[in-house]
Amino acid sequence: QVQLVESGGGLVQPGGSLRLSCVASGSIFSIDFMGWYRQAPGKERELVAGFTRIGSTNYADSVKGRFTISRDGAKNMVYLQMNSLKPEDTGLYYCNAVAAPFRGSPVRNYWGQGTQVTVSS
Repeated sequence: QVQLVESGGGLVQPGGSLRLSCVASGSIFSIDFMGWYRQAPGKERELVAGFTRIGSTNYADSVKGRFTISRDGAKNMVYLQMNSLKPEDTGLYYCNAVAAPFRGSPVRNYWGQGTQVTVSS
């Protein structure tokens, strides 16, 4: 199966920056999507940014121009560079992958444990 491990969260002041990292390991045949979601207290989990299989990117409107997603395909890693952070960016950030662990197996949704990002003065 696919395991996802995030790192890089923390406490930052408004206007600051953080970089999140996620590595996918285990049995991985193909990855259709890999990216980041976040969940603020009392709110639903929402897509922040992600890569599709063909390399196109999706961003939430609220982070466009401030966040940049990048990847290292050879290492099955994705990164989220977050600049100009705002208090409303606070939440638990989850790495997500839609992947097939074996040839011929159906794709499944995989989640990391999450890393906390807190933007506060």
